[in-house]
Amino acid sequence: MKSLYRRQFVIMAGMILISFALLGAAFITLSYQYTVREKRQSMSHIAANVADYTATIFTSELIARDQYFPRYVTSMAQAADAYVMICTTNGQIFYSSDGQHSYTPADYYAPEAMVQQLLETGSYEGVSNMGGLFSERLFVAGTVVTLNTLEFQTGQAVITPRPIGLVFVAAETSSMTELWRAFASIFFFAAVVVLCIAFITSSVTSHRQTKPLKEIAEAARKFGHGELKVRVSGYESRRDEVGELAEAFNTMADSLAQSEARRSEFIANVSHELKTPMTTIAGFADGILDGTIPREQERKYLQTISSETRRLSRLVRRMLDLSRLQSSENITAQEQFDISEIMLRVLVSLENKINGRHLDVDTELPETPVLVWGDPDAITQVCYNLLDNAIKFSTEGTTLGIRVTPRGGKAYVLVRNTGETIPPEELTLLFDRFHKTDRSRSEDREGVGLGLYIVKTILGSHRENITVTSADGVTEFTFTLTLA
Repeated sequence: MKSLYRRQFVIMAGMILISFALLGAAFITLSYQYTVREKRQSMSHIAANVADYTATIFTSELIARDQYFPRYVTSMAQAADAYVMICTTNGQIFYSSDGQHSYTPADYYAPEAMVQQLLETGSYEGVSNMGGLFSERLFVAGTVVTLNTLEFQTGQAVITPRPIGLVFVAAETSSMTELWRAFASIFFFAAVVVLCIAFITSSVTSHRQTKPLKEIAEAARKFGHGELKVRVSGYESRRDEVGELAEAFNTMADSLAQSEARRSEFIANVSHELKTPMTTIAGFADGILDGTIPREQERKYLQTISSETRRLSRLVRRMLDLSRLQSSENITAQEQFDISEIMLRVLVSLENKINGRHLDVDTELPETPVLVWGDPDAITQVCYNLLDNAIKFSTEGTTLGIRVTPRGGKAYVLVRNTGETIPPEELTLLFDRFHKTDRSRSEDREGVGLGLYIVKTILGSHRENITVTSADGVTEFTFTLTLA
């Protein structure tokens, strides 16, 4: 498997190398061309100046070996760091200088091809050893020494340039590229330093980016193996994507840990709820079968067995309802219905229980229908569970309250009862699965602790909210529905 660190480092290093290669190639090409062109132009310019001065010497009727002429030629050769050669039109070199010494060679001729090209075109540029005059090939620039003569043609005076000599300037190619090499050396040194810094920075950056990913992956593996307390730490101060990933992982881990805790609690509660009636049923059935229970009391214990069987059936039915509500196939139907009518219908169905506890009913319902969106059957279940719960925990002879209030695009449905005050720490736990206070476990043998959880689940599927308050013995449940 290719490491993300290695892949990212190779990509960044490759991009840096390619960028510097392209930049270096462009710099080398441009600097070389500029340096060589400047040197060639300088040599051609010097050759032209020497030719002009030579022509001036001849025009002034001075001899070429006059003391001013050699001094001038030597100074020009020294300035150009090159050889300056003065030739006749047939190519014989009669004076030359290298900037340090002057020479008057005898029987040395410039190559005939160079002379011929110079006379035909008026200039020459090329690389040559001047027919063996030099031991190595030099860059040579040449020009023609011309003398303007006045001639009369068809009765008119015409100035005609006449070649009287040749000037060659020769320089070593190494001197031409010396400056370019200096520039190139500086560039390559700077490039190496920058590349080293870039590689180090790239390596550190890649390591910094991949290290937390490895830690998160290792934490995920441990979490998958059951170590639910594993968390990713040390990245709380980071405000980048890595910090967000670490925070998201920890949030996910906390959620899964809570889910696992709830699952364990759910299994324990189910086991407890199933074990109690099953133990009772088995104990009394065995007592009847083995004769431990007198025959005259069998009916009494058979009624207890029947009651526990029905409670066990209700528990299984509630769990099946809960499974259906949480199933991905459960799609809440959206219909218009009157929530006031639903509340009254449920209230009528619970009339016997209300009368059994001698409760009064205070209803505050609008005179006009309150149409809302939702699943009528599911909302009926919500109303039934809330009202049944309110009746169950109301003090006998108190008042049961129901109110529906349309406000701000929502219908607020309130169910109120008077009984014992629920402690604040218990309010947040009322909608948990199988949550029942110790008091309710002892007094409420009919409940299984799933009614309010089913209410919360149904309203959650409708994207609605439910709240609960309890003070001075008055407990109020309020849920919302969207007005149609």
